Amino acid sequence: MIKILLVEDDLSLSNSVYDFLENFADVVQVFDGAEGLYEAEMNIYDIILLDLMLPEKNGFEVLTELRGKGIKTPVLIMTAKESLDDKMHGFDVGADDYLTKPFYLDELKARIQALLKRSGKLEDTALLKYGELVANTSNNHVTVDGQPVEILGKEFDLLVYFLQNRNVILPKEQIFDRIWGFDSDTTVTVVEVYMSKLRKKLKNTEFAENLATLRNVGYILR
Repeated sequence: MIKILLVEDDLSLSNSVYDFLENFADVVQVFDGAEGLYEAEMNIYDIILLDLMLPEKNGFEVLTELRGKGIKTPVLIMTAKESLDDKMHGFDVGADDYLTKPFYLDELKARIQALLKRSGKLEDTALLKYGELVANTSNNHVTVDGQPVEILGKEFDLLVYFLQNRNVILPKEQIFDRIWGFDSDTTVTVVEVYMSKLRKKLKNTEFAENLATLRNVGYILR
């Protein structure tokens, strides 16, 4: 499931957006720019939805600092500021898209999907395939050679994360932040536990054979 950071101070709008996004994404919601910046730095998100008129730090400031720190997460600005100068400034400081209020929720979803496809975080369908393995992100169903395999919860999230990041070195700390979250009560060693579970459930598959451990670094699915 995709992970979205929603940084929005307009409670009447943010609540309806949050409820809508929860139908297809894991959503973390914050209400001021400083907290939004902290969340974006400390956790890994697939996309950030950013209002401009925020307390503590405005959206332009948040985005400028994010890009200055090398954080490349796609950012969709959604704001009542509709002037051409505001739009141009938003793109100048690193926005990937700009949506003015009021907007239709279906349009918001379409723009999110377009950005995720562009960044490689969303397949054209819900099916992620690797050899004989197929993971369906619409119903969290996994099959191997057409036979169902019970992979649920964090195990499924972990599987999808590797399938979406093939040939990319994933450090243990990054996996932990992405799957469990920076504020989790557990420790990074839980990654090794779940990796072992996943390998056992998928033994003798191409996935297990090509999932390599990089000592003192992390893992890579080749």
